[in-house]
Amino acid sequence: MKTKNRLYRLSFLIALCFLTTYSGLAQELDLKSFYKKVDSILIERPNKPAILDSVFYKVKSDTIKLSYLVHKSHQEDYLEGEWFALNSLGNCFRNISDYDQSIDLYSKALSTAKQSKNLEMEVISLNMLGVVYRRMDAIRSALDYHKQALDLAENARNKTLGLKRSIAVSQNSMGNIYLALKQYDLALIQFYKSLAIEEELDNKLGLAINNHNIGYAKEKTGLYKEALEYYNKSLEYNYQIESEIGIVICFNSIGKVYIYQNKFKEANTIIKDALQRAIAENDQFYIAISYVNYGLSELKLNNLDAAKTNLTHGLEIAKQFNLKSSEIEAYKYLSEIYEITGQYNEALDTFRKHVTLDESLTNERNIQYVNDLIIKYETEKKNNQIKELASENEIVKLRLEKNKRTLLLSLLGASLVFITLYVLYRQRQLKNEKKILTLEQDMLRNQMNPHFIFNSLNSIKLYIINNEKENAVYYLNKFSKLIRKILIASTEKDISLEDEIENMSLYMNIENIRFSNEIDYQENIDKNLNTSSIKVPSLILQPFLENAIWHGLSAKTQNKKIELVAKKTQDGHVEITITDNGIGRLASEKIRNEKKIKRQSVGLNITKARLENFSKDFKEDYHIEIIDLYDDQNIAMGTQVVLSIPIK
Repeated sequence: MKTKNRLYRLSFLIALCFLTTYSGLAQELDLKSFYKKVDSILIERPNKPAILDSVFYKVKSDTIKLSYLVHKSHQEDYLEGEWFALNSLGNCFRNISDYDQSIDLYSKALSTAKQSKNLEMEVISLNMLGVVYRRMDAIRSALDYHKQALDLAENARNKTLGLKRSIAVSQNSMGNIYLALKQYDLALIQFYKSLAIEEELDNKLGLAINNHNIGYAKEKTGLYKEALEYYNKSLEYNYQIESEIGIVICFNSIGKVYIYQNKFKEANTIIKDALQRAIAENDQFYIAISYVNYGLSELKLNNLDAAKTNLTHGLEIAKQFNLKSSEIEAYKYLSEIYEITGQYNEALDTFRKHVTLDESLTNERNIQYVNDLIIKYETEKKNNQIKELASENEIVKLRLEKNKRTLLLSLLGASLVFITLYVLYRQRQLKNEKKILTLEQDMLRNQMNPHFIFNSLNSIKLYIINNEKENAVYYLNKFSKLIRKILIASTEKDISLEDEIENMSLYMNIENIRFSNEIDYQENIDKNLNTSSIKVPSLILQPFLENAIWHGLSAKTQNKKIELVAKKTQDGHVEITITDNGIGRLASEKIRNEKKIKRQSVGLNITKARLENFSKDFKEDYHIEIIDLYDDQNIAMGTQVVLSIPIK
């Protein structure tokens, strides 16, 4: 029996020695293969990131081998190889939430790229720095780096495949900046641009990222059904490229939407899966997010102990790695648990921490603070203008009353019948003048609505932040000129058609700047039409152009056109046609109904009332016709407004 046991032990030791030897040999062979690759690259010296990525794809997460590549490339003065290794090391440390080390490595990579004068590598480094700062909620720094990357790539004479990919990354990142500023419409414009490039390049990682970000923007505007569609598209691409982190991100987002839809069990299941995958990947950023979301799902299921445990764990990780967004959410949900369990002092203390940290983060995102100041300033300015108009209206009333009394005294000796008829006539006249003043005030408020003013000033602000002084001054001059024209026009009953068309051209110029000059706006004026002698109500065309932009074209991603045509008809009218190639009124109404926050528009009613008042001086009346345009397959291809105004 003892002999048998000895044989077993001897066999085990022999097997162990064999396995150890085999493992060591395999490791030695792997290192020799890697060293050969490095020696080969040092001879060939490729300068394209894509080539280096394909050669060293399997070692991109091996910090020891990457450190060797940094050292060897530096020795041989091979800057491109040194850049690749530094950038890959930065990715490794970013993925474990060691942001200080990651920033240091990305900065060294950027310096190396500049030294080698390699534009593709410089743009990639700038984008990587922007990504890590965005993870840290340092919005201003992230914005600076992404904007630098985008400017360099877009201004390059030869847009290589790598630069196109970097442009898509920058646009996607700019969209994320707009998300942080809660400018979801502007964010979607950037995401759609980036998505178009990724589709052209068939880059599944980029398609996964952009579809997810579009879903997030949809989620924030309350379009949960559409958000889920985009999240599932992103999830499908992540499965194809076997991106575990991408799957974690999608699972968390889908789970959050389920919570909004009161599908708490489904949310709990999918977020639990996300947490397990995040732990396996050891990405502390997404581990913290998953713990907080999992705690929220347990809270919604009334599993308070489990909710508290997960939220506390997520909070500890968020504190350790300075993940402020996750820390803020954890404090908020823990406060709810303490309140439910009657621990009111703890609930109050935790909620105070939530508010304090949230305010601190908001202060760091001082771009949002500037937005609030702009809104406040413009609101006060608009209120002052309304007060001034009200005062002017009161003065007009007082003058009319004074004239009325003077006239009554001068006609005191006239007959009672004549006085009665005259008073009735004056009252009717006053009523009509009051109606005109009311319409003009409504018209002015409609042209100077806070949404338009805020977005225009926000665009100017972004140019200033990005140090684009020429664009900021150009835009500001255009904006101030339009505001001045609106204020001047509001004091006049009618203006020449020539001035009206010029005002609309200026308005479209400003709107087009905010849409990255994507709108092709054309004017086609009949040569036989004397626009300087034809009078029309002031600013009568602006509501139709505004509707064409926001209800017809804003939902489109490309090929946006508006055409304004003016001609004289045989029946003594001037016919103005505004045609857009937008999504049509039915689709626009559907989108508007799905949104929780609906933008109210009264411009068309005010316009009709003003045209009705304007036409009283003519034998002929005005006409408005709105035509839905369809192609041969009965698919909506835009909207056409035909406005017929009588002329002398």
